[in-house]
Amino acid sequence: MDLALHFGVRRIVMYSRALGGTVRYLDRLQPLALLVMRLVLGAIMTTYGYHKVFGGLRQHAHLVAGLGLPGWPGYVSAFTELLGGLLILAGFFTRPAAFAVCVNLAVAIWKVHLHNGLIGSPDRPGYEFPLAAAALAFALIFLGGGPIALDHVLRGGGSGNFKRS
Repeated sequence: MDLALHFGVRRIVMYSRALGGTVRYLDRLQPLALLVMRLVLGAIMTTYGYHKVFGGLRQHAHLVAGLGLPGWPGYVSAFTELLGGLLILAGFFTRPAAFAVCVNLAVAIWKVHLHNGLIGSPDRPGYEFPLAAAALAFALIFLGGGPIALDHVLRGGGSGNFKRS
């Protein structure tokens, strides 16, 4: 074997081992990533829902009715954003709450933002932001809230050293 090739192969093996260690380290941080996803999506949805529920619930229902839907889904969407956001923040019923939020955002994209394009304009926002939030919700449907969530603790997870009787 050529000496340069030998050292080249050896260097590749060393880099792949180092990269493998980095990947294993990052794998251990997945619970933190799920926590960040939950906190970001929960804060966004709770804020949007709060402003709709406490700042103009009736106006939101009229806006929804103006989109060709009945008015009652406006109430449902406002409370879905508020309560779903709070549940996602706490990591309690994370998957059902994320599903409801994802459906809510899909309808918002379809009925409100889609015709403005991905980016939109300053006075007519596009669907890039609700699409990003829907992607977070979609991921939480399948990944769950992770080990740093009430769901995990109430299912008997966690690392407590006490014995249950």
